[in-house]
Amino acid sequence: MFQHRSNILGYARIVALVFVGLFVGSAVTAYAFERQPHMQMALGALNRAAAQLNVAQRDKGGHRAAAYNLVEQAIGQVRAGIAFDNHH
Repeated sequence: MFQHRSNILGYARIVALVFVGLFVGSAVTAYAFERQPHMQMALGALNRAAAQLNVAQRDKGGHRAAAYNLVEQAIGQVRAGIAFDNHH
């Protein structure tokens, strides 16, 4: 009887710790995204654009490669803007 009760309490502690961890992790992530939601959305869109340009056929007269390079530059600028805002 006591062993069974001890196991239940052990599982309950583990479950409680998992929920606390998930809550804290979600709160930290939500806080980071709330601070700069538009920059985060722009970064996601640029990453998706870069991925699509990377898999596009390469016979575009150099324009696909140029567009990819510009998108990579934009990603760098957005990240720099996020970093700047996080430190000021």
